[in-house]
Amino acid sequence: MTANNTSLSTITEKFAGVTERPSLDYKAFNVPRSELLAALQYLRDALGFDMLVDVSGIDWDKESPRFSVAYHLYGTDRHEYVRIVTDCSEGEEPSVPSVVDLWPGANWHERETFDMFGIRFEGHPDLRRILMWDEYPYHPLRKDFPLAGIEADLSDAEIQAETGTKVQAAPMAGGPFVAPQESHMVTREPRAKDQSWNEGKEKPTE
Repeated sequence: MTANNTSLSTITEKFAGVTERPSLDYKAFNVPRSELLAALQYLRDALGFDMLVDVSGIDWDKESPRFSVAYHLYGTDRHEYVRIVTDCSEGEEPSVPSVVDLWPGANWHERETFDMFGIRFEGHPDLRRILMWDEYPYHPLRKDFPLAGIEADLSDAEIQAETGTKVQAAPMAGGPFVAPQESHMVTREPRAKDQSWNEGKEKPTE
C-alpha cells in the first residue's frame, strides 16, 4: 500500500489520543502535545504529506487550555490536505514542540505565531519576534488585544521622527480591517478603516 492510498484514519489507530475533529473542508485531527512530532513525521514519511503549508495559533479565550496550534499539511502526490491541531501547555508561557527539524520552512511560521500569540516553540533554533520589535510587550492576535492597538514605546528612530512621538498605538493602522468585495482582486487587500496614518503616502491608482 503506497502513501497515496493509505487512509488518513490510520493515524487514529497508530497514536494514542488522536481523534478526528469536525471540519467543513478537509480531514482534521486533534493530536495530543506528547504525540505531535511523531504523528507529524508519520504523516510526512508514511502518508505522503510532505509539504507544511501553514502553522498558526488559536486563542480560545476563556477556555482551558487557552491556546492551540494548527498545522496545515499537503501531500504533493496524493493532492490532499490535512489539518492537525494540538493544545499548548498551560501557564504563563504556552508552548508546543518546534517542527523545524521536520520542515525547515516552519522557522518563520513559528516565529510569527510566537510574535502574534506568545506561543513558544520548544527547540526552535532562533525564536524571536518577526513583525513587532523585540521590546514590544504584547501579542496582537490574542483575543484580549484591542483592535485599535495599545500605546507602547517605539524603538525605531525613523518612525519616531515621522510620527513626532516616542509612543504609538501599535500595530499601526489598528483595525477593524475591511476589504471591498466588488472590486478587482489587486485592490481587495484588507485595509484599516482609519487611514489617517497613511494620508499623503499612498501611491496614486492608474
